[in-house]
Amino acid sequence: MRVFVCSRYKLIGLGLLAAFLFWFYSHPVVLINTARQVSVLLGNRIIPIYSVEIPDQRVAISFDATWGADQTEKLLQILRINKVRTTFFLCGLWIEKYPELVKRIAIEGHELGNHSYTHPHMNNLTERDITHEIMRTHNQIKELTGQNPTLFRPPFGEYSNKVIEAAKACGYSTIIWDVDSLDWKDLTARAMLERILRQVKPGSIILFHNAGKHTPETVTQLLPALRDRGFPIVPISELLLKGETYIDHTGRQYPKKSSNAKRVPKVKIDPGMIN
Repeated sequence: MRVFVCSRYKLIGLGLLAAFLFWFYSHPVVLINTARQVSVLLGNRIIPIYSVEIPDQRVAISFDATWGADQTEKLLQILRINKVRTTFFLCGLWIEKYPELVKRIAIEGHELGNHSYTHPHMNNLTERDITHEIMRTHNQIKELTGQNPTLFRPPFGEYSNKVIEAAKACGYSTIIWDVDSLDWKDLTARAMLERILRQVKPGSIILFHNAGKHTPETVTQLLPALRDRGFPIVPISELLLKGETYIDHTGRQYPKKSSNAKRVPKVKIDPGMIN
């Protein structure tokens, strides 16, 4: 007769295994949802536009308007002197507070984009609330300026499939950036200029804020510096590709039928690393 002796640790292990098997067979919905989450992580995540693969040297400069307006007049003057048109992403609450500035920005030839109404964390909202945030600001811009905006920048640069799909249903392309000036951190003009010139490339979208402390000084130096390096500056809509396109894993937009389009490398993901 054989006698099997189990140590205390083996008994604990068997107990944990039994508990897991009980949970496994009693939580099918949780397991299905987990599988869906893994599927999103492995390849179904939608990526917005961070930059554009173009045949020339064009770049775009954008300003997010969410708080304050003290620097806006200076910025408009600098842009006017340099004959540069950019894209301003406007928050609805900012529009309500500064309607005359909104009109002024549009009159001076700049493109107006949508930056939500209250600047919330969009990932936490329902699809209905996301739509409300976008369309309320859309209607404000259209009523004040006549422009029919088509570019949406989610607050904080946060997005998800839900946010991007809701924006698309409202007629919007979701736009992020690939060069962040970090003006919201109150960097010096010199630090921002060096940072941008080090990172900028053809098709880049540069992020500023209309109320950044050193933003006007930086822009004053940046515009001629970009021009000297052969980078024409255009509004974002004039940077985007038309026709069939695709976006790679870095957020760069490519023409779909271009022979020069780079193939997206397949990323092998260890399922054990997914939480």
